[in-house]
Amino acid sequence: MPQYVDGYILAVPRKKMGVYRRMASLGGKVWKDHGALDYRECVADDVKRGKSTSFPRSVKLKPGEVVVFSYIVFRSRRDRDRVNAKAMKDQRLAKYMDIKKSPFDPKRMIWGGFKTIVSA
Repeated sequence: MPQYVDGYILAVPRKKMGVYRRMASLGGKVWKDHGALDYRECVADDVKRGKSTSFPRSVKLKPGEVVVFSYIVFRSRRDRDRVNAKAMKDQRLAKYMDIKKSPFDPKRMIWGGFKTIVSA
């Protein structure tokens, strides 16, 4: 059965990685509690700045920051919409919804939904 994936790329200041990790751990629990199949947060390990395109360029990476790549797997786009609506209203995440208190700059976050075309 084809699945649906939400993908995210963002820049997190290294000094805020602890806060980000706590937020992401809670986010994973919340999304899975509401029906997500998988939730992953990955920190860049082998990501070089390209001459014209790259992960660092995509988020306008600044000194002292690291690229984070995240994805959430759902049964379908319809299921994604249902799960995301519930997760975004979940009070466990309320303290992270204030943009001024975010451990990263949401204006430099890239995200989108993707249909799965190959699953091995």
